[in-house]
Amino acid sequence: MAGNRRGERRNGGEASPIRLIAVAVILIGLVLVSLRLLPGSPFESSAAAKWGDAGSGTSDRPTGAGTDRSARQPSSPSPSPSPSLEPLPFMAKNLDLDIKGWYSWSVLDRRTGKIIGSKNMGETSTTASMIKAWIVADYLRRAADAGQTPSDAKLADATRIIRDSDNTRAEQFYNQVDRDASIKRLISMCKLTDSSVAPDRGWSRTALSPRDTARMGNCIVTGTAAGPKWTKWLLNEMKLVRGAGDFGIRKAFPAAEQKKIAIKNGWIDRTREQEMHINCLAIGDTWTMGVMVKYPINMGYDYGMKNCEKITEALLRPGT
Repeated sequence: MAGNRRGERRNGGEASPIRLIAVAVILIGLVLVSLRLLPGSPFESSAAAKWGDAGSGTSDRPTGAGTDRSARQPSSPSPSPSPSLEPLPFMAKNLDLDIKGWYSWSVLDRRTGKIIGSKNMGETSTTASMIKAWIVADYLRRAADAGQTPSDAKLADATRIIRDSDNTRAEQFYNQVDRDASIKRLISMCKLTDSSVAPDRGWSRTALSPRDTARMGNCIVTGTAAGPKWTKWLLNEMKLVRGAGDFGIRKAFPAAEQKKIAIKNGWIDRTREQEMHINCLAIGDTWTMGVMVKYPINMGYDYGMKNCEKITEALLRPGT
């Protein structure tokens, strides 16, 4: 029996190292687990990193089993919003004015190229003197392209055409720019879509729409019409329109603003149609505008001239 007890003690003594090894393995395992959960450790698990980041506020913590995986990824910084453009002084709206006859309008935003206007802004009327702005521009650009500088006398004639709407001098310039060919260049160069030449019937009978009138204004202010050498000169002359031709769109603006707006208007009594045709072109800092009216011939010029202004006033934003 004593021998057996000694054997039992020997067996117990031999099992002790095994228990020590087991304890050591367990301790090592606990250390490794701790290292995997320790933020920044090389053994750190992806799950621990994710939860650690969530706690630090650097990523979004999932809110439930149904959360989209993409929502758990760190989001890219949002691009800064581009500054919004200042609104034009005009509001797009349908007008219902007490105006006899036909009227139409259009505004082009020079910054974006966007056009707003009445539903009939693509309908045409005869331009009368409004087309003189293009005729002078065409003459000046072609002279510069040919390496020529107009004489002082020619520039004085151009001034009279723009500021005073001189018909005799306009006819002379129209001959020098090849008459109908000039209007074809207008339609092509300014990308007009509604307008047309009046073959062998003169500049006054050119058919333009309010939409194309605004496009022609943009063609002038961008330098396409008169070219880089003469655009500033032409715009300055259009700001100095005086006398009978100074009416319409810019008259709807405050006096200080009117000085900054370039214009060219047209007015004529059409005996064949028994109509008055009144047309207004204006060029502002960020916009161009065309307004056209037609009405019975016996109502006179003044009615249409005031209605160009009335239509503009109805479209202006409050406080303009």
